[in-house]
Amino acid sequence: MAQKEANALVNESSPYLLQHAYNPVKWQPWSNSAFEEAKNQNKLVIISVGYSACHWCHVMEHESFEDEEVAALMNEHFISVKVDREERPDVDNLYMTAVQLMTGHGGWPLNCIALPDGRPVYGGTYFNKMQWLNVLTNLVNVFKKDKEKVLEYANNLTEGIKQAELVATTKYPENIELEEALKKGVQKWKGSFDNEHGGPNRAPKFPLPNNYIFLLRYGYLYKDKEVLDHVNLTLTKMACGGIYDQLHGGFARYSTDGIWKLPHFEKMLYDNSQLVSLYCEAYRLTKNTLYKTIVEETLDFVMNEWLKPEGCFFSAYDADSEGVEGKFYVWSKEELHSILKDDFELFAKCYQVNEVGYWEDENYILMRAENWGKIAAEHQLNLESLNAKINGCKQKLKTVAAKRIKPGLDDKTIVSWNALMAKGFADAYACFGNVKHKEVALKCCDFILKQQINKNGLHRIYKNGTTKIPAFLDDYAFTIDALLSANLIDTNSNYLTEAQKLMDHVLKHFQHTTSELFYYSSTNNNELITQQTETSDNVIPASNSQMALNLFNLGILMQKPNYIEKAKKMLHLFAGEIGGYAPGYSNWGCLALNFTKPHKELVIVGNNVDEIFLDLHKYYFTNTTLVGSNKASELPLITNRFKDGETLIYVCKNNTCDLPVKTVLEAIKKLEDT
Repeated sequence: MAQKEANALVNESSPYLLQHAYNPVKWQPWSNSAFEEAKNQNKLVIISVGYSACHWCHVMEHESFEDEEVAALMNEHFISVKVDREERPDVDNLYMTAVQLMTGHGGWPLNCIALPDGRPVYGGTYFNKMQWLNVLTNLVNVFKKDKEKVLEYANNLTEGIKQAELVATTKYPENIELEEALKKGVQKWKGSFDNEHGGPNRAPKFPLPNNYIFLLRYGYLYKDKEVLDHVNLTLTKMACGGIYDQLHGGFARYSTDGIWKLPHFEKMLYDNSQLVSLYCEAYRLTKNTLYKTIVEETLDFVMNEWLKPEGCFFSAYDADSEGVEGKFYVWSKEELHSILKDDFELFAKCYQVNEVGYWEDENYILMRAENWGKIAAEHQLNLESLNAKINGCKQKLKTVAAKRIKPGLDDKTIVSWNALMAKGFADAYACFGNVKHKEVALKCCDFILKQQINKNGLHRIYKNGTTKIPAFLDDYAFTIDALLSANLIDTNSNYLTEAQKLMDHVLKHFQHTTSELFYYSSTNNNELITQQTETSDNVIPASNSQMALNLFNLGILMQKPNYIEKAKKMLHLFAGEIGGYAPGYSNWGCLALNFTKPHKELVIVGNNVDEIFLDLHKYYFTNTTLVGSNKASELPLITNRFKDGETLIYVCKNNTCDLPVKTVLEAIKKLEDT
């Protein structure tokens, strides 16, 4: 068999791009030179966007991009550019907007055809081979015979993209009370609750962590039992479902059905990190031991599979192994019988190896039964003994699974996702006091500060010792948030100072020219046909909503009223959206709660700061900025409060503090009374 010839992607570091390095298509990475070549040769540009864990991206590659007939057409008439959306979300955002304007929907793979100057003229998502050949052939013919028509369409579409950006950003504060917006938004949201299986009353189901963090806080602050019950139902059903890897820990990206059973099996760092933070916060309110188990197992999975020696994390596991989706994760009864022997019946009851967990081809997805107490009683066991037996079974299965071929690993490091994971580890330390979690959180933050920042600012991607791609707003937003969390668990540090430096950089280089909002790309580095602004919250919160929260938190910590005022102005632009569709603006909702309910500051000073900090997190509180120091400090909230030999806790509201107390119980009572 002839050796396959490499294309220009062979020199890239992205696993997704490298997957296409031996396609017969003459792919190029996103670069100015690719567009210059298109101009010189008067060719259209195919911009094809995907990511390594994208199932349908692999399908289209196999059907079309590995096909010689398709490659011949693409190579003769187009310049073909492959983009990893996780490396270049700015490119993805722009052309996704174009495709959504053209077709009314989007997704990946994203395939957009553009003029040599980057203006889009046609696009869509997945095409089978014949569809793709027809699309390209028709475009070639139109471009040759009626170029003016193509140019006119490109002008109109580009204007539409700019108009969409204008609509999203040239907003004025709406004359809507924030509390009214929150209540209206939650009331509408309740109509879509699935109160049998949790989550939304539709399929597929995505575990959107920020939605449930907002609902948890809203339910607590507004004493809304219906909301709290829905959050707990959802978290329990997700934890017991097939979307959660019952053997190794960690969540798949989404469930294709309505009962959290059948996942699309890829695992992503960005949602596992946020789900850890969510389950930590829910545990503090409910003390549900299942939530603690989920946190510990998920973090064990992350440390075992994705943690690199440098202290940073890999990005994702593919859904497929050996070309089969989910093969790594599912089991047949015969396999389980032969491995577990006499314990099979017990394990099968605990993980529903029955009609509930049956998938296809005699394979089962492990789903945790919710009635372990009843199962234990049936087998004359207490819960402790049942857990010990099940853990023994799981170890046997893990030993067998270790011999299976693992799904494909995306081994690049993305700063924004790493920052989310660092925060997850910090939240877990605060909640459960495991020092290993603290060490991992701080090491990741230190990695970002030392490896990913130079005189030009933060950088987004790291792999094999190399840092590249100037960071986008989400990288800055989540890094600042992670540094604020790191400052809490290591008060004798400079993380707060570093967070302030990054905020200064954002204010200087990302500020929108006609709005209180921020651009997604730095004004120093934008190379696209128009700037984009990210405002709605999805599986990852919008970079603007997180920056607004950062401004609020830093404003309190550093006593900068102008930061708080800017955060408030940004928030009021979206009051109408919160009331209209709260699930798409839940991180903005988290910020709104700080203005609709009393916000407190909790200041701990003295030798026992760490001990007090961990004791405080045995209780649930929200709408609270926490800061501590074990030494005298110039930090505004700490100044003149340190006393040798004493550890004091100040509870403050609206820059007014009560007399300090010395015990956690006294502090919690004051928090609840304010």
